[in-house]
Amino acid sequence: MRADKRREELIGILKKEESPVSAAKLAAHFSVSRQIIVGDIALLRAAGENITATPRGYILGESRTGMTHTIACIHEDDRMRDELCIMVDNGCYVENVIVEHPVYGQLIGRLDIASRHDVDEFIRKVKGSSAAPLSELTGGLHLHTLRCPDEASYERVLEELRKKGYLYSGAK
Repeated sequence: MRADKRREELIGILKKEESPVSAAKLAAHFSVSRQIIVGDIALLRAAGENITATPRGYILGESRTGMTHTIACIHEDDRMRDELCIMVDNGCYVENVIVEHPVYGQLIGRLDIASRHDVDEFIRKVKGSSAAPLSELTGGLHLHTLRCPDEASYERVLEELRKKGYLYSGAK
């Protein structure tokens, strides 16, 4: 298959999929290396396609709906799973984690977590890696961008995070 046809079909696959598609899965589909897919994605982005790389693969554009809110949290690394479960158990989608680095400024890590399964996969990756969570750079202080189906879901998340002491208030 010619490269331009492969990229055209790649876009078609991403348009049909609701969840992220890994480079490995795309590579197997097209019988090419993962690096070829990474290069194809780079060329498609350069051509203006809105393709986002997530921890679980590529997505095209933003297909999520709901209200977007950013919240400030603070906790130790061992509370990360509990914090994320509070968010998804109340119907919210965790888009990212953001920290303010003294040298690099704002650092954003895509999370794309929508369920307890996603939380467990993320925690498994963190534990299986030598890389530290971004919040470790800031003493546990971090932001999350949430997409919630309604204001009531968001308020429930805030209340539960507040009860557990995870919601950052700035006051010491």
